[in-house]
Amino acid sequence: MTNVAQAGHMLERARWAAAAYAEYDAATVTDIVNAVADAGYAQAERFAAEAVAETGMGVVADKVIKNRACSRGIVDFYRGEDFVSPRIDEARKIVELPRPAGVVLALTPTTNPVATVYFKVILALMTRNAVVVAPHPRAKQCSADAARVLAEAAVAAGAPDGVVQVIEEPSIPLVQALMADERTDVIVATGGTGVVRAAYASGNPALGVGPGNVPVFVDASADVAAAAKRIVDSKAFDNSVLCTNESVLIAEDSIADKLRGALTRAGAHILDEDGARRLRAYMFADGHLNTDVVGRDAAWIAGQAGLRVTPKTRVLVAPFTDVVAEEMLAHEKLSPVLGMTTAADTARGIRAARAVVRIGGAGHSAAIHSENPAVITDFAAQVPVLRVSVNVGNSTGSSGLDTNLAPSMTIGTGFVGRSSIGENLQPHNLVNWARVAYNREPGVVMGNFAGINPWRSPAGPVPEYPRASNDRDGAPSRTSIEARRSNPIVNRPGDPGLDALRAELRALVVEELAQLIKR
Repeated sequence: MTNVAQAGHMLERARWAAAAYAEYDAATVTDIVNAVADAGYAQAERFAAEAVAETGMGVVADKVIKNRACSRGIVDFYRGEDFVSPRIDEARKIVELPRPAGVVLALTPTTNPVATVYFKVILALMTRNAVVVAPHPRAKQCSADAARVLAEAAVAAGAPDGVVQVIEEPSIPLVQALMADERTDVIVATGGTGVVRAAYASGNPALGVGPGNVPVFVDASADVAAAAKRIVDSKAFDNSVLCTNESVLIAEDSIADKLRGALTRAGAHILDEDGARRLRAYMFADGHLNTDVVGRDAAWIAGQAGLRVTPKTRVLVAPFTDVVAEEMLAHEKLSPVLGMTTAADTARGIRAARAVVRIGGAGHSAAIHSENPAVITDFAAQVPVLRVSVNVGNSTGSSGLDTNLAPSMTIGTGFVGRSSIGENLQPHNLVNWARVAYNREPGVVMGNFAGINPWRSPAGPVPEYPRASNDRDGAPSRTSIEARRSNPIVNRPGDPGLDALRAELRALVVEELAQLIKR
């Protein structure tokens, strides 16, 4: 099992990689990111199957979609954007230089393990950061396998050794130590509320997100048949493990019966009052969600609750009356179970959606199916969330897979949701910009910065991170040995050279000893 000292060495190795990678130019970074995305895409099916087998959650075919979206899909979305080259604003006389965060500690969940590994690694590499992946213990094998594939692809494409690493045997004390370590520059936390709060309490900068509990409102102007199909498809997608899945359906009274019929035709099973009671008792026996249901299919959940449905049932719809905290069906369920209530008109429907979000999911997401822009605007203005999907399934809508929102596995909930970001996590969240600002007086002329770039393309193989001779786990690979034989030290213009490298290594040793003494 990985211990705290070993994890400290990983952070030190990541620091070394981050310092080297921060000098790479845009073209080289693009080549590395493309290679990593291609490697992840090629293994999308394999890792989808591994994730379902290891966690027991989700649907393989849907995880394939997410893995592809979070590999080549992410790269395609940001193609043409540059997070590496200087930006020159002649009108304002400002030059901006990107400054990567450094070492990113990426906490990944059990619900969307591989897609989140892909997503966070690629965002880190786009912005010239090193990343250490800390997977959820229940998804450690598939997450570690995926991270290793990406790491190998990055190094093969010219990235520094150690730019992508993974904790093989995660534990709570170990992750807590990593979060608090001063060598961690930023924590990107995706998971339960406890994980996110621990990240914020670590003393290091953190980008954490809050839980979802998505209301979806269908008003009288909606295309009811289309809305029903989209909602069922969204709830069934990967068995609702995305935090953007719909949790509570609110239907305007005038179309409620029509909607129920359309939901049934789309593959949902509408429970009666007794069925809803039995389902509630099984899923929330002690007042908290029974985590056994997370990511399981509707027929399995129904069977566990003592209900009979056809094996082809895609979603269970459980009716209830009042949107209050005591009604457990109004809470997040992370499974293809949808609470349903009705409202007399749009104003009451919007109030019901507000109540759902007050129970949980503040700042996260909401969805509406409507053809009335005024209703949509009122809904977005009054429901305290930061993304509203319109006429689309919210699982893939608010996550950016079926809308033009930034595709993301990490959904910021902003101030109302106690999150440091209010948008879908994007590359720009992992880089700061140093600004060179000239005197704005007209008489002070700004210099010509065109074509000037402080970053360079590495001229040859990058040396492997130097390890002690007795480091059993750090035996260099044949590839790295051959690279060092052909080019032991890469002396490109601007490199410190051999003496400076030795000085840097001495400093690393001194710092590591200091860390050991502190422990």
